[in-house]
Amino acid sequence: MTKFFNSFDPDERTPRRRPRQMPQVPVRIVAPNLVTLLALCAGLTAIRFAFEGRLDIAIYAILFAAALDGLDGRVARLLRSTSRFGAQLDSLADFVNFGVAPALLAYTWALSDLGSFGWVGSLVFAICVALRLARFNVAADGPERPAWQKGFFIGVPAPAGAVIALLPLYLELLGAPHGAWTGPLAMAYLVAIGLLMISLVPTWSGRMIGRMIPRDLVAPIFITAVIVFALLFSFTWLALTIGTLAYLAVIPISWRAWREQMRTAHEPEPDSTNVERFPLRDLAVGDLDVDGRPGKRRQ
Repeated sequence: MTKFFNSFDPDERTPRRRPRQMPQVPVRIVAPNLVTLLALCAGLTAIRFAFEGRLDIAIYAILFAAALDGLDGRVARLLRSTSRFGAQLDSLADFVNFGVAPALLAYTWALSDLGSFGWVGSLVFAICVALRLARFNVAADGPERPAWQKGFFIGVPAPAGAVIALLPLYLELLGAPHGAWTGPLAMAYLVAIGLLMISLVPTWSGRMIGRMIPRDLVAPIFITAVIVFALLFSFTWLALTIGTLAYLAVIPISWRAWREQMRTAHEPEPDSTNVERFPLRDLAVGDLDVDGRPGKRRQ
């Protein structure tokens, strides 16, 4: 029987196997991904509250996901823990948070009144978000962009697009009536924002803003930030409406700034080899050699 069953008695001659140790992962690698997963939970929670008809809480969940989306990348760069896994996880979370959740929220609110046409509008918006994220991932793996282009996005980014796409809902929460025209207008606006996200319209990214702040402006910036957050929490729908309209109004200005910087970047620089070292008005005809350079004055 011992041939088929090993003995349970300890045998000192048999070498003991060391327990296999699991590979350890530093906390700094896990922290940014935890923030991304928390944002994904917020987006999924927004979908739940949208189907339950609690639209205000669904909007809060999307805003919370947008805040975490701007935080996870900064945490990864601060801890020097950026990775391809984190980038892919961030894109998948962005598609759910800023593509699926706003589309379903808009559909359960007003687009469902249009039946299949309203569902098509939600699909178009979600697909535009997916295309934008795919284009962003491909551009991130491409060649390095010039320094002046790093201050711009090509098209409206996904978090901003999700927030401004819900403008008709903000207006209704402010007291605008809900009528037969609400569904068609909301669908047209949602599709327009989706197309704006995959367009080639340059928008300011804000990456180059605020890296170096004058010391005299530190206190006013803190006070302004506190006032903005206070207004956002006290008058949420009014603040979101004003912020959305301001963002849409700034897009033409960012387009003009892009064109001016592109024109400046493509202007040919003066060639130092062709600069005249001697003013020709002070030389006579005989003072130039055959190749056009100053020669000896004839006596």
